[in-house]
Amino acid sequence: MSYTTDLIKNVSIAGHGGTGKTTLFEHLLFVGGVIPKAETVESGKTMGDSSAEEIERKISIHAALAHLERNNKKINLFDTPGSSDFIGDVILTFRSSEFVLLTVDSRAGIQIETVKLWRNLEGRNKPRGIFITKMDDERADFNRVLGDIKEKFKVNPVVLTLPIGNGPGYQGVIDVLNEKAYFAQGDAVEKEGTIPAEYQDAVAAAREGLIEAAAEGNDALMERYIDQGSLDATEVRQGLIEALAAHKVVPAFAGVALKNSGLIPLLDFFADISPDPQTAQDVCLNADGTTREVSIDPGKPLAALVIKTTYDQFSGKLSWIKVINGKLSADSEAFNVSESKKERIGKLYTCQGKKLEEIRELYAGDVGIVSKSASLNTNNTLSGGDTSINFMPLRLPEPVHSVAVNAVAKKDDDKLGEFLLRAAEEDRTFRYEFNAETKETVISGMGELHVNIILDKIKQNQKIEVETRIPRVPYRETITKKASAEYTHKKQTGGHGQYGKVVLEIAPLPRGERYQFINAIFGGAVSKGYIPGVEKGVLEGMAAGVMAGYPVVDVEVKIVDGKEHPVDSSELAFKLAARNAFRESMRQAAPTLLEPIMNIIVFVESKYLGDVMSDLSGKRGKILGQNSVGGGIEEIRAQVPQAELLRYSIDLRSITSGTGSFSVEFDHYSPISGKIADEVIKLSQAFRVQETEE
Repeated sequence: MSYTTDLIKNVSIAGHGGTGKTTLFEHLLFVGGVIPKAETVESGKTMGDSSAEEIERKISIHAALAHLERNNKKINLFDTPGSSDFIGDVILTFRSSEFVLLTVDSRAGIQIETVKLWRNLEGRNKPRGIFITKMDDERADFNRVLGDIKEKFKVNPVVLTLPIGNGPGYQGVIDVLNEKAYFAQGDAVEKEGTIPAEYQDAVAAAREGLIEAAAEGNDALMERYIDQGSLDATEVRQGLIEALAAHKVVPAFAGVALKNSGLIPLLDFFADISPDPQTAQDVCLNADGTTREVSIDPGKPLAALVIKTTYDQFSGKLSWIKVINGKLSADSEAFNVSESKKERIGKLYTCQGKKLEEIRELYAGDVGIVSKSASLNTNNTLSGGDTSINFMPLRLPEPVHSVAVNAVAKKDDDKLGEFLLRAAEEDRTFRYEFNAETKETVISGMGELHVNIILDKIKQNQKIEVETRIPRVPYRETITKKASAEYTHKKQTGGHGQYGKVVLEIAPLPRGERYQFINAIFGGAVSKGYIPGVEKGVLEGMAAGVMAGYPVVDVEVKIVDGKEHPVDSSELAFKLAARNAFRESMRQAAPTLLEPIMNIIVFVESKYLGDVMSDLSGKRGKILGQNSVGGGIEEIRAQVPQAELLRYSIDLRSITSGTGSFSVEFDHYSPISGKIADEVIKLSQAFRVQETEE
């Protein structure tokens, strides 16, 4: 069955690892009538965790999508991973949803991943709510967690469901909006009942807060509330719809998913109150690089974004698509704006976990799957013909953990490369590239766990044994003073010989200017026709410096004199002479090594601040600044040599008990000398010997 835009709701469930996202996802599908029984994460049979690696590790690694019908609405539910190693799949669900429900543990309160997700949602101005989980735990405290939310996020959450009891005394929840009580029934669906008398005052206070929040929905409601002191049920509902869509209110819910408790009011909220796709916008790129917002509109021609690519052993390549405008039909044709080619759309599906259900149409606002389209890739824009529509790619963080890899058996190299390419297509936070400079195949991900899971899949599914090692750092060489040298390439064989003489002067350039070549020949000592050969020789000499074989940068090269032979000179002879003249002049110019310096931003809980800053300083880092970003989280900005950060994701996890995170990007090259430079040269020489032997 297809649903029109006005009948669709898209909701992502996100939160810190271990807060019960997959359990909530599973039990919502049970209460919504999609599955006959809710399975546990430990059983490996949940709708959310269906891949072999998720079942084995008992954690969510990939985003899962399922849907249910509630109050004549189709609710698309996304289950997301809790570990920052898999943030890419969380971000694609944020892009695809109009509402995000953050799960918060009733014992731990706000944790670091919750803070990071909140900041991401703030950047998107995305409507969100809070579901306080595990209210039957003996340490559960609903009011304390509400206070934690208020303090750390500077918002006043509006209570939609009140728990009836805490910890072992937990019985169910009260739906404040509809003034109903729901009592937990163990494995069965919760049962409606009468609100206990002792909760009447708490419900009245919560309902007053709800009415005040609803009045924020629009000016007319606010005036009516001021005049009358209250709003009727219809006005409260409409006010909440508008206030939530405008991100003026953060609703808070409570429950115990394992007991199916608190889920009926939550599902009713999704269906009746959560934002409609037509209240949301997506972002398009203009031809000049600027952006513009595009409203989700069923009345316009087709425009859709590919949000994810997966491969299924039975169904082949699957392209997840969010329709922004119009509708996408099975057995139709669309234009792939990103690839500038027509796209044949075959079968269309919606999915329930890993199960695909064939449909004929997807309307604006809906999310579905196109199968077996070889040329559709993540971030591609599909259009009904309007090539000015080109949606902005997913804003994904840069990978932070890298390893160099190679197949133990040379015969497996091609097969390994094919698998890594496919892995990078499925997960855009995973990178695979061959570094021609270091002659290594390097893979990068969001953390050690992220990379290890992909390597484990290679071993288990592809039966390829893979060796890993720390990647080589791309050092550079440069000079610190002026120098000059000459070289004559002279070779006599049968027939024509080879002859070319070059005199070069070199001088340092400011850092970052890389290279400048100057022809200062006067009087025709070297013909103009040989000058290109001279420059080629210089560039060849720069490609592998004289200290450790690293490329040379930031040098000015001037040819000031030379000599040619009327018969034996050639461009090749002058290229060889220039290459050797450059190398000789560089040896005399006090060469030095340069190492890449990275900008790093680290996010840690306040209690780890001192340890992390001390560790960065010990890695030859320079602390640039530190400030509180809210929620008990501190941001540290520093510059650190890349060589010190090759295992930093592991180091930071150890220091912060797995709670810290960071981002890193290249900034500049800086000179190194002494023991550090000596060690780099020694390792480089050993690598080149090994390379020669191979």
